[in-house]
Amino acid sequence: MIPLALVWLPVLGALLLLLPKARARAERILATVGLAVAGLAVWSAVRGDDLLAWHGWLCADATARLFLAVIDPIFAGIALHSWHRVASDPELRPGMARHVALSLPFLAACNAVVLAAHLEVAWLALELSTLVAAPLVARTGTAVAQRASWQYLLFSLAGLGLVAAGFVCLDRGLVAGGHDPELLLQPLRHGLAAGATAWSAVGIGMILLGLCTKLGLAPMYTWLPTTYDEAPTSVAAMLGAVQFNAAFVLLLRVVEVGRPAHGELITVVLVTVGLLSMVVATASLVATRNLKRLLAYASVQHGGVLAIGVGVGGPAAYGVLLYAASNAFIKAILFLTAGQIHRHCQTKDTGAIRGLIQALPYSGLLLMLGTFALLGFPPFGSFFGELLILSALVETQRMAVFGGFCALLAVAFVATGRTVFPMIWGNAGPAERRPGQPIWGALPKLVFVGVLVALGVWMPATIDALLRQAAGGMR
Repeated sequence: MIPLALVWLPVLGALLLLLPKARARAERILATVGLAVAGLAVWSAVRGDDLLAWHGWLCADATARLFLAVIDPIFAGIALHSWHRVASDPELRPGMARHVALSLPFLAACNAVVLAAHLEVAWLALELSTLVAAPLVARTGTAVAQRASWQYLLFSLAGLGLVAAGFVCLDRGLVAGGHDPELLLQPLRHGLAAGATAWSAVGIGMILLGLCTKLGLAPMYTWLPTTYDEAPTSVAAMLGAVQFNAAFVLLLRVVEVGRPAHGELITVVLVTVGLLSMVVATASLVATRNLKRLLAYASVQHGGVLAIGVGVGGPAAYGVLLYAASNAFIKAILFLTAGQIHRHCQTKDTGAIRGLIQALPYSGLLLMLGTFALLGFPPFGSFFGELLILSALVETQRMAVFGGFCALLAVAFVATGRTVFPMIWGNAGPAERRPGQPIWGALPKLVFVGVLVALGVWMPATIDALLRQAAGGMR
């Protein structure tokens, strides 16, 4: 069964590292497993049908197949990037076995979150992905990285603890309504639709706030900039592009089952959190001069956009999914590129970095294209996703939210462009110039750029149908 293979294949790859000879080839195992899982995920997205297995505990529906086809190829690209890093810098090889031994279970746990049709199973898998990611954040071994790892872990556990408390309240609400306390998606949807209670409303609210904490949204967002800044760039890319989307799928599941009974509550909570996240992220984008923190605050802002879109639901659904998929590839491109820039310039200070298009041609080009996509330029998929969310705000007569949304986007646009574009086209000093980079190291990121363009210009009919099918479940 293809969906289940997306969980056990990474686990099997991690177990291979128990063999001494395999540990010496850890980066190859990471890349091989990543490519195999990515191929299966894309095949399932293009050719698979909705599947319920294990008495409804495993759900390979359109939403699962869509996000697996996003996060697994991104993980494969990050794995290939890591292989290239080890090949170009052999000093990294001794730490690769540990990195791979944690990264593969991380992928398995994130895939399990996406596939789980039981909220508690998805919660446990998300908790596991957090536990194995925390040591990855602290991989550099510095005191600052270790503090960032603990901050990430504590905030994540607090958010997931709030989710667990919400499950207790949901159970209480189902019992009060005369239903079995069942957190499988199908029975839960029917139970909540049959009769909402105060307990179920409290439960839904707590779960939403807990997941927003895990997604790095305001007010519990402060862990995210520190974590993304201090984590190795490949780990920051995995957190932002893989784990974020796994947690986002869990949020979509909760909204899907809760909207019929508590639609107004869901809208108020998510739109409020989304706008607040955009406010704090925009203010931080104006002030920050750290490249990785700038990308982290952009992630907070994009999370706010998604929260608003999910809160509105209905006509925004297709745009939300398109924006989420595009944003995942944007994060992967920019974080991996930021790592290359940091290694070359030996600084993350945006004011000290100039002339990247001359010094690091591929990195400069990728930073430029990634920033265009980040800011919502056509022809990238992020532009059309954002446009559809804005259109849905107008269609649903939320003009105050629409006005605030546009104003915050405009400020973020100016702040990000003012910081990033001089880094690309400014004059580089003679000592900063360097011969061309090998293209195969940039190849995964170039593929991601191609996907972004395809999502905006020419989307295969099968992917469009998958997006529409998944969007139908959000209405």
